[in-house]
This record gives sequence, C-alpha cells and structure tokens, in this order.
Amino acid sequence: MAENTSQKIDLDQHLRVHFGFESFRFPQKEIITRVLENQSLLGLMPTGAGKSLTYLLPSTLCKKTADGKFIEIVLVISPLIALMQDQTQKALSFQIKATFINSSLSGQEKQSRMEGIAAGQYQLVFCTPERFRKEEFWKCLASIKLKLFVVDEAHCVSLWGHDFRPDYSKLQGFRERLGNPPMLGLTATATEDVRQDITQQFKLCEEKEIIFGGLARPELSLNIVETYSDTEKNEALLKLMSDNQQTSGIVYFTLVQTLEKAANFLNSKKISFLKYYGDLPADFKRKNQNQFLTGKMKWILATPAFGLGIDKADVRNVIHYEIPSSLEAYFQEVGRAGRDGQKACGYFLYSEDDLMIQMDFLNWAYPEREFIEKVYDLIETQPSKVASQGFDFLREQMVFKNRKDFRVNAAVSILHRWGCLEEEETPFGFRAVAAPTPEHFKTEDQSLLKKEHQKKLLSLLRWIQNTNECRLVQIYAYFGFHHQKPCGHCDVCKESTARA
Repeated sequence: MAENTSQKIDLDQHLRVHFGFESFRFPQKEIITRVLENQSLLGLMPTGAGKSLTYLLPSTLCKKTADGKFIEIVLVISPLIALMQDQTQKALSFQIKATFINSSLSGQEKQSRMEGIAAGQYQLVFCTPERFRKEEFWKCLASIKLKLFVVDEAHCVSLWGHDFRPDYSKLQGFRERLGNPPMLGLTATATEDVRQDITQQFKLCEEKEIIFGGLARPELSLNIVETYSDTEKNEALLKLMSDNQQTSGIVYFTLVQTLEKAANFLNSKKISFLKYYGDLPADFKRKNQNQFLTGKMKWILATPAFGLGIDKADVRNVIHYEIPSSLEAYFQEVGRAGRDGQKACGYFLYSEDDLMIQMDFLNWAYPEREFIEKVYDLIETQPSKVASQGFDFLREQMVFKNRKDFRVNAAVSILHRWGCLEEEETPFGFRAVAAPTPEHFKTEDQSLLKKEHQKKLLSLLRWIQNTNECRLVQIYAYFGFHHQKPCGHCDVCKESTARA
C-alpha cells in the first residue's frame, strides 16, 4: 500500500516552517497532497503560480538514514540549463540539499556531484533529459530511490508542443527503468492536443490525473501597438519606458542585433536600462539579473530566455519589441508581468515586417535531412579545420557567403541534441561521435516540425489581427478554455467600451 505522507504532517504548518509562506496558492497544495500519496499527475499552472514549490516541498520529506544520508531524492528533468543554477540556488536558500548536473560543468565537477548523489548527499537533483544517455549517471542513481520523477516544461514531450525535444519522448522509458516512481509533469503552456499527448506518453488518465491551475490572468492588460517603421517602433518604446520609469519592466527581443540597436537609441535618449542575452559574459549577466531582481534598475532589455524561473513578483510591464514564435511563447513571456496579482500590462509593438523575421527563423530552424547529414560529414571528416575555424568554415562550405543563413547553427544544435556531437574544449566546441540514423530523422521530422511551427505562427498572427474579441479570451480559447469572460482592459475591450 502506498505510504500516505501527506496525512502524517500538517502541510500548512510545514509550509510556514520550511518556506516562510503563510498559505499555498492554488493548486500547489492539491498537487503536493497527491504526489505525497504516490500518485502521478500532470499539473497545469500559469506562469508565476509557483510550480517549483510542488517539488521543493516533497524534497524536504525525503527519507534519510540515522547519520543523515538521503536514501531518496526528487529528480527534476528540465530542458533549461540556464534555469537549473537559479533553481538550485533557490532550493539551497530553503536549506534543501540540492545540485544540478549538465554540460555547463567540467568533467571533474560532474563526477564529483554524481559521487555525491550516490553517497546520499542530496535530496533534490536537476538534470537535462540528455543526461540519461550517460551510463555513469545511471550508476549514480542505482543505490538511490526516487521519491518523485518531475518532468518540468512537460510540453517538450509532444511533437505538437512549441518546444519539442526528442529526449523528452524517451522519459517514460527512463522512468520505468528507474522503477516507475511517481511522476509529476509541469507546464504552463499546453494546448488540448499537447495535454492529450503528455497523458498518453506517461500513461496518465486524462480525466483523473490532470490538475488545472487555470490560465486566468485577469490582472493582465494585453495591448497591440501597431507600428509602420523602426522609427515609430522606437518612439513607442521610448514613450512606454518613459511613462513607466518608476515601475519594473522587461523588453523582449528576438534578435540580439535588434536589441543592441534599440539599446543605442535608448542610450541616446538618456533612458536607464540593463541588458541580458546569451552571448554576454556570465558574470555580467549575473550582475544585471541581480540588479533587476533587487530593483536597483527598473528596466531590462532581453532575449526570451531571461525570466525563466526568475522570482520577481512586481514586474509591471512586459513589452514585445519583435514578434515571438507562437502564442504559447508569448503568453509565457508576457505572464512574467503581474505575478503579485496586481495590475500589469503587456505591450506588443507589432509591425508586419517582423513576420518576415520569424519566417526566416522557420527556414533556418528546420534544415533538410541532406543538409544535416552534410554538416555532420564535414565535422567528422575535417575535424582540425572545424575545431579551429568552427561555424565560419562550416557556413562557407554549406551556404557560401550568406552569413545571414543560420541553418548550420540549427544543424549543429540538432546533432548535439541527438547525441551525434559531444562538447569539447575547442573554439568550435563539439566533436563528432556518431552519425545520425534514420531513426533520428523519423523521430524528429524537420519538415513536419516546420509545418507545425508555421501553424502556430499563423495562430499568433490571427490573434494580433482579431480586433473583435478580448485578447485574453482568445488566448484562453487557444488553450482549450472556452466561454471565458472578457477582461475589460485589453486594447480590444477598451475600444469596444469607447464605441459603446
């Protein structure tokens, strides 16, 4: 019989003692109660609803020996290397013995942490799904029981999700090899098709084993601001930031070069802000993130990865300078505003020209099979040139002098994701280890993924152009939640009220 841990402790008191919170947010307690009863389920929670608590609290109840060694762990699988360190630090701040293992660590550090897991030093461990390719990782888990198998960003399981990752589709098999521990899937962005796919893959009952935390964000005012030139867009950005200098805000960009151009414009207008994107030095990013979180600087210009897991409740404004890839991505990003439940605004600076940027991304992101195979062949047969000259050499061989064509980067990313490339200490950063197989191309059909992404972009475009229905109501319907009430304060609702 399953051990019913939730009946042995007062969860509300445990929350106050261990985390300092006075009460749970819905549906945190409902999810935690069920996972402590060894039930598996999918939790759908809106951005900012505190989903990390649903695995942090169970990790504080992991069994240990009399000398303090943990014989149970909570294992969290996440696709986001950038997020793991932040989540680990958050857990450590609650006195939880936590660590992460991913490709950002040296070989020696990975080995040390895996030895620590095997020795019972940790109760909470974060990893990417690709970590299960390594036999040494399986060995470190061999003597430890899994209290909970957490699949964060669970929509990555589905080919129809907005961020499909093939290694996620193998997680149920990994879970079974680990003795079929209770599974908690977590996501904020899953359409009806994606929810059905997740429940099927993890053998869940859709009616009984999904907890809906809802999508409702009534405090969010979503507004499309149509612009017809870069000058108009910059002026609109300047006005929004100038009018809201005393409140906190994030401006999202798709392209780093666009971010830098906007930054130069804002600097010329004496507007204060921070920057955050992948190519910046790690210490610079960490410093900027901390200044933003502590409120020392109110505004930050960033690419979409910024904000994932960032615990800042009082962001009042999120501005999209460029069009995101899908409604799922947009709602996740704009949802970082108003996590404290107070009024917040999302502004979408839309220009028809932006659509071409995303169309180019689609063409780059899903290269043909022959292209991927040729890139692998070059890496395998000319390792010294590739190691020293890297992407410039590959691009010269594959696409001649079109430096705006990023299919080579996409192909390398795909090959790395498939395990065909391993990281190494060279200017290029990868070496060939195994050629892609027909199974790889069957599992992750690039042409099919491209078509699905095109559909998502079309849905986003229809949302932008629909000025007859409340912005939030449209988004709720997209995720399968129909018959919702208009928000009353988006651009469409305000225009409707003005006409009346």
